[in-house]
Amino acid sequence: MFKKIGILISLLSCIVFIGCAGPYTQGMFFSDYRAPACSPDDGSGLKPGSKTGKSQMINYVGFVAIGDASIQEAANNGDIKTIKTVEYQYNSIMGIINTTTTIVTGE
Repeated sequence: MFKKIGILISLLSCIVFIGCAGPYTQGMFFSDYRAPACSPDDGSGLKPGSKTGKSQMINYVGFVAIGDASIQEAANNGDIKTIKTVEYQYNSIMGIINTTTTIVTGE
């Protein structure tokens, strides 16, 4: 009985603490937010480009991660030669399915 409770507490702790090292506050059960890496919001005076490209990776329960969320892949997907802005969008459902999308704009 006590061993099962200990295992349950350990599993719940793993779920709660997945991804807690990020710079933005995440929800315990659900998160969906964007964060600038380099954008007009950072005071650089950059203007978003006319083209947009995205790349994505998915992480399952912190054990398996697949995909390519690199800036270069996002630029390739948007046929962008000159990158102007970069943002990241994070989505997490109870730490079970975690998605990171890189969004670039440029020309």
